[in-house]
Amino acid sequence: MADLKPPQTTASKLRALLDQENGIVVCPGVYDGFTARLALNAGFKILYMTGAGTTMSRLGIADLGVATMNDMRDHAAMIASLDPTVPLIADADTGYGGPLMVGRTTAAYINSGVAAFHLEDQVVNKRCGHLKNKELVDEDTFTSRIHAAANMRAQLSRDIVIIARTDALASLGYESALSRLRKAVKAGADVAFLEGVTSVEEAKRFCADMNGVPCLYNCVPGGVSPVLNVKEAKECGYKVLITPILGLGAVYEAVSKAYKGLMEEGDTKGNGVAVRTLFESCGLDEAVEFDVKAGGKLYQNGV
Repeated sequence: MADLKPPQTTASKLRALLDQENGIVVCPGVYDGFTARLALNAGFKILYMTGAGTTMSRLGIADLGVATMNDMRDHAAMIASLDPTVPLIADADTGYGGPLMVGRTTAAYINSGVAAFHLEDQVVNKRCGHLKNKELVDEDTFTSRIHAAANMRAQLSRDIVIIARTDALASLGYESALSRLRKAVKAGADVAFLEGVTSVEEAKRFCADMNGVPCLYNCVPGGVSPVLNVKEAKECGYKVLITPILGLGAVYEAVSKAYKGLMEEGDTKGNGVAVRTLFESCGLDEAVEFDVKAGGKLYQNGV
């Protein structure tokens, strides 16, 4: 008889990583199945689904709050399914409405296999945290979002790591931002995310002021925050480092160069990567092996 013992959840795996005394969780930003596969192939044991990347890849629009909960949930479910043993942290924007809707979002993300998500304090018609003139909800409304997520988690008796994000630093100042995150933690958040940190000194101060609560650093080249490498982020006191546009930037440069070569020089070779190599990066051999082992005939002579 098959061993049907329930596996460890990805949320509990992430919690164990956060509990490591001198560790830091490094998350490559992925925005579709292909970049998720490449991150897994590189050996990463945790992934981050970027909201900006999801909006651009799925909708072809800049990160201006146009992606719906269904857009984000469906994308997260697909990425999480590629390797259900690997924790996925996913952007959940504002939760997409009031407490009832935040609760629905929480349940949807849990049912999609997401290990952790972050909820922020911008208005529903939000924008990327590294753009200007962000509008915020009041502190009580933000806290109610976290309460709703924590309450739904408890109601379902299932786990998801709640990351509270505030964008208040730019407009309301450090003390107001810190107050919001401390109240969010009391409401049930597990990780604190101060968006738009402006210096290494401010980063260190924030991690110290959160008094042991795991803190997340958002590394966005060209944004408002310093670009910290893994060692530097760890020295500041962070427990999680996300790189939401690392893959986007690489693809932007490489694909733009290839398309420019085709347009201006008629170059159809690009970088010469073979199509089979691309398929293999997305599980070609494993898929064929699975089919043959189950008795399938379609691929038994190879592909």
